[in-house]
Amino acid sequence: MSNQISRTFQINHGQVVTPLGIIKDGAVTVIDGIISYVGSSSGAPSMVPSSAEVIDAKGAYILPGFIDIHVHGGMKEDFTDSTQESLDIITKFHASQGTTAMLATTMTTPREVLDQVLEEVHIYKSKDMPFAQLEGVHLEGPFISPKWPGAQNPEHIVPPSKDWIEEWEARYPGLIKQVTFAPEREGAHDLIRYLRSKGIVAAAGHTDAAYKEIMAAVEVGLHHSVHMFNAMTPLHHRKPGAAGAILSSPKISAEIIADGIHVHPAAISIIAKLKTDENFILITDAMSAAGLGNGEYMLGDLPVIVKDHVCTLKESPGTLAGSTLTMIRGFRYLVQQVGLSVEHASSMASGNPAKLLRIENRTGSIETGKQADLLLVDQQELEIRKVWIKGRLNK
Repeated sequence: MSNQISRTFQINHGQVVTPLGIIKDGAVTVIDGIISYVGSSSGAPSMVPSSAEVIDAKGAYILPGFIDIHVHGGMKEDFTDSTQESLDIITKFHASQGTTAMLATTMTTPREVLDQVLEEVHIYKSKDMPFAQLEGVHLEGPFISPKWPGAQNPEHIVPPSKDWIEEWEARYPGLIKQVTFAPEREGAHDLIRYLRSKGIVAAAGHTDAAYKEIMAAVEVGLHHSVHMFNAMTPLHHRKPGAAGAILSSPKISAEIIADGIHVHPAAISIIAKLKTDENFILITDAMSAAGLGNGEYMLGDLPVIVKDHVCTLKESPGTLAGSTLTMIRGFRYLVQQVGLSVEHASSMASGNPAKLLRIENRTGSIETGKQADLLLVDQQELEIRKVWIKGRLNK
């Protein structure tokens, strides 16, 4: 079978989740990796080649592929230690869990380590990526607050440096997609202005900012925040903090780790009522232990103990250190435990991150003309049955 035919198929009799709602007994036709029809099964075209596969969804959901903008690794591999082989391992694992696109997320490490990550991801992106597509790099640190390091190594924290990002942007144009930093630190506003001028997501995280400091940063272009409620000044009714600023401003989108460990489901439900449209995004914050069991692992250069999916720093047992979450588990948690609709959870896992990264013209939703990043998900248990990336069946 030729490569073209292998990326040409039709899925019938599914519940197709689209930006306009769910199409009952719906169909999706894919020609050479591109979605050519979305609609009812009865109206599906018969123009696909006779040799193309026709799949009976048997009532399963047909969802857009998940996009994880905050993920550190999996299967004992960490993006901070990137090699071409480790990038294959990480992207293959997360593809099996429904992630069709992702950002290689770094840690607070020495600059030479970040140089190496950028070089390896740059090389990887220049080739035909066989699994989940690396859209670029998310630099989580090193420009964070020493008061809120979380599971980041405080030895490597430095003040915000626009110069560093300018040099990397000159060397690898468009590779850096998101930078997480403490917006209250000196130099942060200059960094924000530069990031926005280049279309890079400017994200608050690991921050000691007060409410007023977050809002002042919003005025110069801050527009995103990482892992809501974690590693930031909390909400208090007389001192709203970073959390209160993020919740109250429609100009800031918020990430959530929906694993039942980092944030209580009631708190997620509250955010979901405040953050509408494009402002709420599911992430995993998964570390190298994702896909594996209990044991000792590394997050950047810090040892982590994992027990029953809870990841904590070995030297600071009370400090959460990423997660073992996958996007399908997070999606399932949002629906089954938080009580969100499948359409809402799908927007958080696919459409919203696509819009944040400005790639919604080609992925993030099931619409004609977009690449076929698709999931077939069981309607009852929300288990993944099949994953297609650019029309290729992930195996």
